[in-house]
Amino acid sequence: MLKIIRGRDASEHMRELNLAFQLRHRIFVEEMGWENLRSADGREIDQFDHDAAVHFLLYGEGNKLIGYQRLLPTTRPHLLSEVHPHLCEVELPRGPEIYEWTRFAVDRDHRGEDGGLGRAGAELVLGYVSWGLANGVSAVVVEVSPFHLLKFVDAHFMIDLLGRPQRIGNEMIMAVLAKFDHQTQVRLERATDHGRKAGGAAKPVKMSAEA
Repeated sequence: MLKIIRGRDASEHMRELNLAFQLRHRIFVEEMGWENLRSADGREIDQFDHDAAVHFLLYGEGNKLIGYQRLLPTTRPHLLSEVHPHLCEVELPRGPEIYEWTRFAVDRDHRGEDGGLGRAGAELVLGYVSWGLANGVSAVVVEVSPFHLLKFVDAHFMIDLLGRPQRIGNEMIMAVLAKFDHQTQVRLERATDHGRKAGGAAKPVKMSAEA
């Protein structure tokens, strides 16, 4: 099940969000080594976890949190505009129809093989595409490894490059604008249906009342 919590409602869902922030810390700090994000309480929280953020929490069997992602409106300060503006060599895409996709995190035991999305990852991506299409959003800005661009194309995203790859830490990262439509949604629905038929464990995507 996918639950969506808007930042303005965070105070009503702090137990759930704290587990999400702990998942972010385990993956981005302890696993990926982003030491500048390390915190003493084991939660990864930044200045963009504000009232306009949209948090997506994915639950698996036993109501265990297995995935997370966040969308940020580009009409407000976000990672590309404030932290990594050097990645964008064109006019920064902004508008109510464009959000920034950040903090995509899937529990180690629920990832796809060979770096693929896997069932949980596909459920998360389907979640923000479905939410976007229902809320007038048709594109996301994302800072991503060039290695992952083919995954976007395969899911029928339309990609605009915003700049050349640049090294950030130990990775090459580039900024792109990934546009999506109903065909993208259909592709992702097929991918998650295929995953459920193969594994049989995942629950269908459901949008919570907070959406």
